Amino acid sequence: MGNILDQIIDGKFAEVQARRIKTPLSELERKVASLEKCRNFYKAVTKKNPRGLNVIAEVKKASPSAGLIRKDFDPVTIAKTYESCGADAISVLTDEKYFQGRLEYISQIKEAGVTLPILRKDFFVDEYQVYEARTAGADAILLIADALKPARLMDLLILARTLTLTSVIEVHSADSLLMLRSLADFPQPQYTVLGINNRDLTTMTVDINTTSRLAELVDNTSELIAESGIKTRRDVEKMIKVGVGAVLIGETLCKSENIAEKFNQLFG
Repeated sequence: MGNILDQIIDGKFAEVQARRIKTPLSELERKVASLEKCRNFYKAVTKKNPRGLNVIAEVKKASPSAGLIRKDFDPVTIAKTYESCGADAISVLTDEKYFQGRLEYISQIKEAGVTLPILRKDFFVDEYQVYEARTAGADAILLIADALKPARLMDLLILARTLTLTSVIEVHSADSLLMLRSLADFPQPQYTVLGINNRDLTTMTVDINTTSRLAELVDNTSELIAESGIKTRRDVEKMIKVGVGAVLIGETLCKSENIAEKFNQLFG
């Protein structure tokens, strides 16, 4: 059966193929042609911030490791709360099978007037998903290094830049980071950032010190995003000390009874 990530990726190919049949790529290409340029996700997550780092707050209903995170899940209300709290960008999980997400959440959030740049967080394996993200209103996409061959990753980076999307290249191991860190400026500076996932997607275990260890291999930590495992103010302070440009946080916020209170507790 392989590990959890392998199972997700195997199913994703079939899922994308089914959606291609329902809505041809040519239809998405026509829609993209009439859209305005994306909001600047890169600037939002790498700028200097008085709090010491930028916050990418995630709209997240469930996960394979945590199960259902929030019963009264309303993506628009959550996104508006994040914006009012001072988040710098929003991440929206769109995988349906494992995270109970939906692509429509992105368009719903944008249509509700939320002005922050939005990251589509999913398991990208095909160019079709990049066009989907763009037509839904996303400003950035997440590309998981362990799920893509280097040549395929570069193809998707080029396509994303063509569509004015920022790409977040997610790594978990030192080997992946060393191999891919040169892509931080590919295919053009300020369209790609590196994300270090503290969660091992093959086992779903979390070690927040992963970011600290891998950050030493990067010249400019202000272009790094720390993902997963941020639960306490102490964790936030540790990431500030490392010097990352941003943290991506979802589960801790979404499982809180009072999201605004938790946000301020962590970042206020």
